[in-house]
Amino acid sequence: MTPDDRVGALLAWYHHTARPFPWRRTRDPWALLVVETMSQQTQIGRVLPKWEAWMERYPTPADCAGASPEEVLELWVGLGYNRRAIRLRAASAMVAADGWPTTVEGLRRLPGVGPYTAAAVACQAFGVQVPTIDTNHRRILSRWEGVALSGDTLDDASRRLLPTGLAEDWNQALMDLGATVCLPNPRCEECPVSPWCADPTVYEPPRPQGRFEGSTRQVRGEVLKALLDGPADVRALAATTGHDPRRVHEAVAAMGNEGLVQPDGERWAVVGSR
Repeated sequence: MTPDDRVGALLAWYHHTARPFPWRRTRDPWALLVVETMSQQTQIGRVLPKWEAWMERYPTPADCAGASPEEVLELWVGLGYNRRAIRLRAASAMVAADGWPTTVEGLRRLPGVGPYTAAAVACQAFGVQVPTIDTNHRRILSRWEGVALSGDTLDDASRRLLPTGLAEDWNQALMDLGATVCLPNPRCEECPVSPWCADPTVYEPPRPQGRFEGSTRQVRGEVLKALLDGPADVRALAATTGHDPRRVHEAVAAMGNEGLVQPDGERWAVVGSR
């Protein structure tokens, strides 16, 4: 059995079982940037309806760039990490003004676009032959290689194992394999490439994210949602959200530093609100 046999087995499995996401049927870089931004640290089941609503409201970067921050945040509510929405709007303005960069390096210059998102958009929209290295890549390739990969070793293995001319399907296949079969607790009996796996026990999971309930993320999200109804002071926000006024004050101060909200006298308001 050769590495080429593994490629064939993996892609045959993928073509038979691929999850039918609508963004897999487009090469529109805007549609792809939106979904990659939304899906950062967010379950794909929550992303799909938001992506569809977003693409209906803002089908082009120019449409998003012409919207106010308040309008963008209203549509984003429910996804969390609201800075992503503001950065996506900023990226849309750059693209509307200057056009699309078509390389990984060029895409990384857009606000909020990191290495994974740049690689994913470059590969799917512009055919750049580059691996899209995420948690799924890390887990699968570590098991294939028989050693826990990270950093440069993960990058080197991803590029070495990337089959020539097949980057888009390869990346999507690894994504689906990691999401459905090669899980943290792997289903090796269902794996189409188990004969090529050196050690399914080799995997060092990332540190788990803290609980959402009672977290700073929860406070920020609920405070921002309340402010979308109109300006309010800390006391009113605390009453509306049920959170301690000190935590509400910390939340609005932090969001103010990030450009999400701004002072309005003694009250706070979403940036760009009417």
